[in-house]
Amino acid sequence: MGLLDKILGGGGGSGQGNSSRTIPIPFLPQSVEQMMQMPYATLHNEFEVAALTVAVLCNYCQNPQATVEMLNYLRCPRPLSSFEVQFLRDRLQGKPYKMLSYLNGTSPTNNYTPAMPLGVTVITTPTSVLQEDMIRLFIHSSGADSLRQVDLRRKPSTGQWFLWSSDGLMPDIRIPVNQDPWA
Repeated sequence: MGLLDKILGGGGGSGQGNSSRTIPIPFLPQSVEQMMQMPYATLHNEFEVAALTVAVLCNYCQNPQATVEMLNYLRCPRPLSSFEVQFLRDRLQGKPYKMLSYLNGTSPTNNYTPAMPLGVTVITTPTSVLQEDMIRLFIHSSGADSLRQVDLRRKPSTGQWFLWSSDGLMPDIRIPVNQDPWA
C-alpha cells in the first residue's frame, strides 16, 4: 500500500480525484503551552498537523514571537531561520484576516469571521505525495480562487509529521469588506 493510499484511509483507492477531511479546532492557541493542550500536538496525523498549522498562524498578528515558538515546535527539529521569520512578518503583519480565511465559514463578506465550532478542511490530491515521507496537503482560503498548500515531512522513527513549509499559505487574498473602499 502506497503513502497516498495510507493517507486516504487505506481504501485501496487508485489515487484519482481529491479527498478531504475536516479537522475540528477546539481553540486557537496563543502559546506553546496552550498548543500542547490540543489533541493534535502529538503530531501523529498529517491532516491534524496541517490544521494545527493554520490555527497557530491565526495568532501571528496578536503575538508574533509566540507564533514563531509554536511553529518551531511544529517544525522540530528544523526551527525557522531568520529569513523565514522575516518572510512571516512581511506576509502576515497587519493582515489578521489572511489566516482566518482558512477556517470554515469565513468569507470576505463576513470579514473572515469563522463559523463555530472552528474547523479546517484539509484536502489531498493525486499529487499530494511528493516523495517518501513528504506530503503536500491543500487548504482552501475563502479569499482566494485556488487551493493553498502546506508541506509536511514524516519522521519514520517516531511516525510524527512535522511542518516542512507553510509558505504556500502566505499569498495575499481578497481584503475583508470592512476594509474595502470599493465595497
